[in-house]
Amino acid sequence: MNLEEKQLSYEYKFKGRIINLRQDKALLPNGKVTTREVVEHPGGVCVAALNDNDELLFVKQFRYPYMQQTIEVPAGKRDRRGEDPLECGKRELKEETGATAERYIDLGSLYPSPGYVNEIIYCYLATGLTYGDMNPDDDEFLDVIKIPLQKAADMVLSGEIKDAKTQIAVLKVKALRDSGKI
Repeated sequence: MNLEEKQLSYEYKFKGRIINLRQDKALLPNGKVTTREVVEHPGGVCVAALNDNDELLFVKQFRYPYMQQTIEVPAGKRDRRGEDPLECGKRELKEETGATAERYIDLGSLYPSPGYVNEIIYCYLATGLTYGDMNPDDDEFLDVIKIPLQKAADMVLSGEIKDAKTQIAVLKVKALRDSGKI
């Protein structure tokens, strides 16, 4: 069965500093035309930084859309489409935690909500950590916390860690650790 849809037209409804919103007309496989709303986002990177004590580094921060604090692995938006994801991850890890790593392992990428946003989040594991000064963005207020890998996985499974990219990164690192691959 043909599942492809074809973009017939688009109109930008909003252009912002982080996202753009457009409304498309799309041709469906059955020949009908429908409306699709698309949020354009330059993408992001998350880094599961694992120290020598088998602890992951997390940032605790207030997330305005949910009006609550979250626990997340260090992460950030790519400065532009086409920015190298690994370089973005290194920058975000340093800015948010002060850490740099000797090794990075690609954990793959994910689509956080493919029904309406084109964002891709690239995930990395960082090991061999050294620490320096944090340099968060002017609008970032963070607390860095260390959580043992097993406890972090338990927090994901219990629903205490709600952020999707963090859940995926933690569970992938735990699976790699359990399989002896790291």
